[in-house]
Amino acid sequence: MDKTFLLAGAIAAFLGVAFGAFGAHGLRTRISPDMLAVFETGVRYQMYHALALLVTGLILARMDGWLIHLAGWAFVVGIVLFSGSLYALALTGTSMFGAITPIGGVAFLLGWACLIVAGLQ
Repeated sequence: MDKTFLLAGAIAAFLGVAFGAFGAHGLRTRISPDMLAVFETGVRYQMYHALALLVTGLILARMDGWLIHLAGWAFVVGIVLFSGSLYALALTGTSMFGAITPIGGVAFLLGWACLIVAGLQ
């Protein structure tokens, strides 16, 4: 098993729960409902891809390959850029962070595409 992606997935899930609680309890009265929705989208996608990282680590226990490793790293990059930029946008209101979000989305897509191709081989 590749512990790197299991560890990264567990950390991302832990932080996703913490950020979700922070958003629900600490931000509800501090930011607009629209920005709270943006923050919650970041949490949701972080949690989805934390689970994807855990699955990627488990897949590596059964089959190895550069595509699976690339998928894991793409999920990590996606979490940082996609979710991270949404957190920054929601907390600061600086729209520049919104320009980074699609790069993270492409990283998520790359990760899923790598798993698809690895599964077809």
